[in-house]
Amino acid sequence: MDWKARLAAGGGVLVSDGAWGTQLAARGLPPGTTTELWNVENPAAVEAVARAYVEAGADVILTNTFGGSRLKLARAGLADRAAELNRAGAALSRRAAGAGALVFASIGPTGEFLPPLGSRPEQEFLDAFAEQIAACLDGGADGLCIETLAALDEARVALRAARMVRPAVPVVVSMTYAPARDGFATMMGVRPDQAARELDAAGADLIGSNCGAGVANLVPVTRLLRSATAKPLWIKANAGLPELVDGRTVYRETPEAMAAQAPALLDAGANVVGGCCGTGPDHIRALAAAVRARRGG
Repeated sequence: MDWKARLAAGGGVLVSDGAWGTQLAARGLPPGTTTELWNVENPAAVEAVARAYVEAGADVILTNTFGGSRLKLARAGLADRAAELNRAGAALSRRAAGAGALVFASIGPTGEFLPPLGSRPEQEFLDAFAEQIAACLDGGADGLCIETLAALDEARVALRAARMVRPAVPVVVSMTYAPARDGFATMMGVRPDQAARELDAAGADLIGSNCGAGVANLVPVTRLLRSATAKPLWIKANAGLPELVDGRTVYRETPEAMAAQAPALLDAGANVVGGCCGTGPDHIRALAAAVRARRGG
């Protein structure tokens, strides 16, 4: 069943997964380790994260490939292993998902700026995204989630790379917003309604927001996105705002508190709901229950 059929079968609402980094850390990932390395060095742990989200009720799970572009991996001396690590990450999620869930490959920002703010030519970004995307699709991903973007130019390049590699592949483009003086904006000053209009015109299949803050902040962001597009909306909130406690980043929003706000997200126009930083299988299980209640059973 493709994503559109699955969305229709779910009454227009699906559940996605939660955070990956914190779940891998809980399974022993050492601080400072490039998470994508575990796709080949500790595949059982990576597959266990994916399987936990499927068992929690996720309809769509991501892959451990967020930082898998050649440009990002170069910082750890792993640029030449980009295809290998991404292919492996997608294959692990695909195996864990089976027929129970769709797999959308996580494609995060490169950490670089396009000209004129940066010095790397646009073609390098396009090539890096295309390499990563091709490897993830080779590994069995059903679609792509270009996520946690702040700049529209980078989002458009990643989307263009996806269309070059496989024109019909379903693509989510999700940006991260924070409260601004008169609303919400990415750190590059992009507002939700602006992003929705431009990404819709560029051909994104789903448009969304992830990370940044808790569900309460993403409700108005979702309304702004919905005001500018009829495309399905992908919304994945953090488990509240991060706090630094004894040198550790802590997220305090409980699964029950997140699920209690799910109806407001759906009323605002969300079609796919899940979790980002600080969330785990318990958050997704609670969200899935809230979505089932919304569907009426």
